[in-house]
Amino acid sequence: MAQYFEIHPDNPQPRLLRQAAALLRQGGIVAVPTDSSYALACHLDDKDAAERLRRIRQVDDKHHLTLLCRDLSELASCARVDNRQYRLLRLGTPGPYTFILEATREVPRRVSHPARKTLGLRVPDHKGLQLLLQLHGAPLLATTLIPAGASEPLNDPQEIRRHYAGQLAAIVDAGACPREPTTVLDLTPMGVGGAPEVVRAGRGSLPALGL
Repeated sequence: MAQYFEIHPDNPQPRLLRQAAALLRQGGIVAVPTDSSYALACHLDDKDAAERLRRIRQVDDKHHLTLLCRDLSELASCARVDNRQYRLLRLGTPGPYTFILEATREVPRRVSHPARKTLGLRVPDHKGLQLLLQLHGAPLLATTLIPAGASEPLNDPQEIRRHYAGQLAAIVDAGACPREPTTVLDLTPMGVGGAPEVVRAGRGSLPALGL
């Protein structure tokens, strides 16, 4: 049965998130709030946890999982970023954007796209999740919490509890999230002189990035 941590959205309690971080390090899957919707997260270097994450979401290895990073420097350590890409990333972090970039060798190959060797990365603008990332001390592997067969993510922590309590180590309840997906931008064309491609228009403003 999942542990349930109810945190304040603006002043999250470190004691509770420290417990959630410990469960992540032990291989647990944790439902976490973000600045777009709730997500499922696990420890990046835990192969078994990543496989369970995919099973819960019912997605295969071609589905882009996302690395949740504390800041732009941590993001840049996980992906190959040139100067043009970096300037755009600065405009969109932290915020409700997911950027598709080529993974570095430091990222386990099993979590990147099998053909393209890319992955999604983001720096969320959510105080509770930022503190959890700080306490965990490393990026988290994540995917939006959308039930199988549904098109919208779950936004009510109690509903998440009813659906997934037996499959998760913990649920971090920070109240309702915006329930609007991130804007997804593929930045890999920029590496060969092209323009970023909008994969999905979501909560993140495109004009704010000059697009």
